[in-house]
Amino acid sequence: MGGDLADVRVWADELDAVHERFVHRFSRSEPRESALAYIRGLIAPLERKNGWTLAEQAGHAAPDRIHRLLNRIEWEADEVLDDVRDYVMENLGDPEAVLIVDDTGFLKKGTLSAGVQRQYSGTAGRTENCQVGVFLAYAAGGGRTLIDRRLYLPTSWTDDRERCRRAGIDDAVGFETKVVMAKKMVRRAIADKIPFRWVTADAAYGFSKGWRYELEQADVFHVMATTRHDTVVTRWALDHPVHDLFTGLPRQKWKRRSCGNGAHGMRVFDWARVEVRPWHREDRRHWVVARRSVRRPEEISYYIAYCPAGTTLDELIHIAGSRWAVEECFQTAKQECGLDDYQVRRYPGWHRHITLAMAAHACLTVLRARELDAGKAETDPPSSSTSASPRSDA
Repeated sequence: MGGDLADVRVWADELDAVHERFVHRFSRSEPRESALAYIRGLIAPLERKNGWTLAEQAGHAAPDRIHRLLNRIEWEADEVLDDVRDYVMENLGDPEAVLIVDDTGFLKKGTLSAGVQRQYSGTAGRTENCQVGVFLAYAAGGGRTLIDRRLYLPTSWTDDRERCRRAGIDDAVGFETKVVMAKKMVRRAIADKIPFRWVTADAAYGFSKGWRYELEQADVFHVMATTRHDTVVTRWALDHPVHDLFTGLPRQKWKRRSCGNGAHGMRVFDWARVEVRPWHREDRRHWVVARRSVRRPEEISYYIAYCPAGTTLDELIHIAGSRWAVEECFQTAKQECGLDDYQVRRYPGWHRHITLAMAAHACLTVLRARELDAGKAETDPPSSSTSASPRSDA
């Protein structure tokens, strides 16, 4: 029991530290206190995390203060996000980190929530009435968490400005594809000097040749999933289908490797790569990487890679596999931090809730990273500098 109380105190202290990062973004005491109560409630063991349950958790008689925080009081969610991201970088920043782009769906009823319509939801695996958020995850050696977010607005919304105004969407906010949103988030990370080495994304984003070219021009290394219909430049053709590159490839070129743990254990596939784009910088290379199912060899996925000349196939496999870290972020943020448990309908309210949920997730991620470091320190053998023999004092 004493250990449980100690854990609660550690969590509470760390949440206070995260909150202290952005408390200056609120001009009055009520929203400051409400923001702290909100993120505390988001990680509390509540079955549902809505306005009423979070208000009860905070000791409020009604959800009025929570609703004001999300919908009426003036504060900039992007500024708070900057502070949360600084917290992540100070604790998890890693020059070898991977930036991962992906989107996730938030199932909704009705037609009033900003951006809602019947559209494909990866969460549900089918077309549903939902909102879709595009996110940027940060996967480092110490842990992985979400560092940027944008709500996708379909043309059914952006073509109806009156509907947008009712949902708090400014007239300056126009339609943007998910790829454009992803580009902006990665550009922002680069401009803000977020430490990372790689970018990866699934085929919905990686199929964009324009984005891959932009990353290459910025010398940003990437491993981007694409489709079998994509084409690349080779010595033989300017538009060579990627799937044709692996037809008849010798068996010894395929390497059976795991790209990391999945929901059902190690994700083992057969992998191969073929170099493309023969005209490039001497210290850079372009590859098409193929991932083939062990049980169903006809199922092959493809990736386009831009990387340093000495990059091995195993390194590219590791980056391709790291994309699953964003799925883990979505799962834990929804299950433990109420990422998808909200009742706001307006555009600013969505970004406010999501930002505070990301703050809670970042806090838990940092705490777990510290626990892992502490456990590693306990199991590491003593080094020569700390295990001097008795004669060393002589």
